[in-house]
Amino acid sequence: MTFELQEISTRHIGAAKNAYALHSLSLRIAQGEQIALIGPSGAGKTSLLHTLACALKPEQGSLRVFDENPWAAQGSARHALRARLFLAPQTPPLPPRQRVVNAVLAGRLPQWSIWQAIRSLIRPIDPAAAYDALAHFNLQDKLYARVDRLSGGERQRCGMARALVSQAEAFLVDEPLSALDPTLSVQTLNVLQREARTRNATLVCSLHQVELARAHFPRIVGLRDGRIVFDAASSDISDAMIAELYRNRQDELLPASPDHSEIAVAATPRC
Repeated sequence: MTFELQEISTRHIGAAKNAYALHSLSLRIAQGEQIALIGPSGAGKTSLLHTLACALKPEQGSLRVFDENPWAAQGSARHALRARLFLAPQTPPLPPRQRVVNAVLAGRLPQWSIWQAIRSLIRPIDPAAAYDALAHFNLQDKLYARVDRLSGGERQRCGMARALVSQAEAFLVDEPLSALDPTLSVQTLNVLQREARTRNATLVCSLHQVELARAHFPRIVGLRDGRIVFDAASSDISDAMIAELYRNRQDELLPASPDHSEIAVAATPRC
């Protein structure tokens, strides 16, 4: 089992005492599973990914990652556990003046010593691996470009290339398609899913593109207000379930009218 959450409640650092991002959430994810997280903005998708990545400590409940309690482990043991995880935020933390080759090879930092990391900054240790990872996203010609010369979509795909050079056993990916056109979105998902299957890695991906989630992922978890609304096979998720998941947000956006409630229930969200 890659992840096991039992009655987890989590909040961000600095949040009000009772302002939980996740509320009594329970979830089990087996090794090699591929899961999409969907739900309106503020539903808790990012908080869940950060909790799985051991970046947010639960306030309540229990979390096990690779059958270990990460928060009971000492510093070095927790670091070793985190090294088996790859968290890709929506906006990759890429230093603007850094070369793309160095930005991609940063995916190996958890396995490197401090001296290897410094050496690679001066002279990249394995540029061929970075080139191959970028080639999966048609970015190999950007190998020695500066990060600040990339477009937003190229930066996102550069962040995904980091995952390919890492040795992670679980990919936790937050909105990887927000800056991509439809063709690149499908290509990027295909690359991530193929890589996960090849190494039997777990893939948990938050998406606003509901249609892509339903078409590409065998299991979908719907979140709203920090709680799981449904956790089901994509083939079992109906349009009505999707409409209900996003219903409150539609109510906020639609003007009041006699038929307002019927429109809100019938509308399929466009993400």
